[in-house]
Order: sequence, then C-alpha cells, then structure tokens
Amino acid sequence: QVQLVESGGGLVQAGGSLRLSCAASGSIFSINAMGWYRQAPGKQRELVAAMTSRGSTNYADSVKGRFTISRDNAKNTVYLQMNSLKPEDTAVYYCNAQGYSDYRVFDSWGQGTQVTVSS
Repeated sequence: QVQLVESGGGLVQAGGSLRLSCAASGSIFSINAMGWYRQAPGKQRELVAAMTSRGSTNYADSVKGRFTISRDNAKNTVYLQMNSLKPEDTAVYYCNAQGYSDYRVFDSWGQGTQVTVSS
C-alpha cells in the first residue's frame, strides 16, 4: 500500500506564490508518474501538472508559464511551485502517483490540500 501526504496549501492573495509538496511512502518498487490534480467546487477534477520518472512533463494550458512541477526521485516526492496565482486557481489540490508496489500496479491519491487565492 502506498500513501501520499501533501503539504503546502493555504490562503494567498492574487499574484502570490505557494509551493505544494507530496511525499509517497510504503512498499514502493518504482514510481512511473507523479502529478497534481485539482477540483474546484462544482467542477470535475482536472490535471494540473504531471511528471514521469524520466522528467517528461505535462501541464494544463491554464497553468503553463506559472506553475512548475518537479520531482525528487530519491525521496519519492513531487513538488508544485505555483506563481502568479489567480482566484480561478482556488481548489483542492490532490497528489497522484502511479507505479509498482509489492509486484502490483498502484494508482494512489493524497487526501488533498486546499489552495485559496483571494482577489
């Protein structure tokens, strides 16, 4: 079983910055991809950014140029640096990791961290 623990959310004014962290723990053999999703009230969960173990990245158009995803593979940790935040970035942000654990594929989610951007 793989657990993800997120941190770094909070309240920030528009134009400000936040950095989210997500650490994976458990019986992990390998992690192929780690990423961040978000869900605003009344909306579906959407991909924000993801990164493979080889460093390939994928960003939502709405965050390109403002958010940066990074990974520390040795620590099984993924980060999301969020700059120039906008009120429309307000959402619960969830960490996701996919890989192999105990000879099985896993697809795990964190508990979510609230990000609120005030105008």
